[in-house]
Amino acid sequence: MSEDVLARMRRLKLMVFDVDGVLTDGTLYFSENGAELKAFSARDGHGLKMLKESGVEVAILSARRSRAVDLRAAELGITLVEQGVRDKGKAFENLIVRARATAEATGYMGDDWMDLPVLVRCGFAASVPDAPELVRERVHLVTRAPGGHGAAREVCELIMRAQDTLDRAIARQLA
Repeated sequence: MSEDVLARMRRLKLMVFDVDGVLTDGTLYFSENGAELKAFSARDGHGLKMLKESGVEVAILSARRSRAVDLRAAELGITLVEQGVRDKGKAFENLIVRARATAEATGYMGDDWMDLPVLVRCGFAASVPDAPELVRERVHLVTRAPGGHGAAREVCELIMRAQDTLDRAIARQLA
């Protein structure tokens, strides 16, 4: 990993994650009565919790609105949640203000064109391997793992490694 990317990760005070295609595999499930269902990775969730415990605030930003996202965020202790937004750039600015952060000290992980206004504005941008080429060309890091299957965890661990907090998190698990 380049020194520039490591430096960007070291500056992070806030990391924002998209939902569909990042925290999930992007598949939308609907029950017969119209309820939307989402599948989240337990490992990704643990990564988000570890990152938050390490001192980096975690937020969720999604164009769609889903009760499942509210429930998952609450379960993980994530209070900075913006859902149902049409303008992700504006919602990103709102999250920065709420977190008392700066764009340079904020990272974002997204996977599609609607994420571009944030990906080009934030201090550290990440995406997933199956994102459109237009997106992958504009981020600092493309994960090895796909969305919904460890991509968020991979980013969380890389940030913690860059900030020298990963070993402490592992030691807490072994204590």
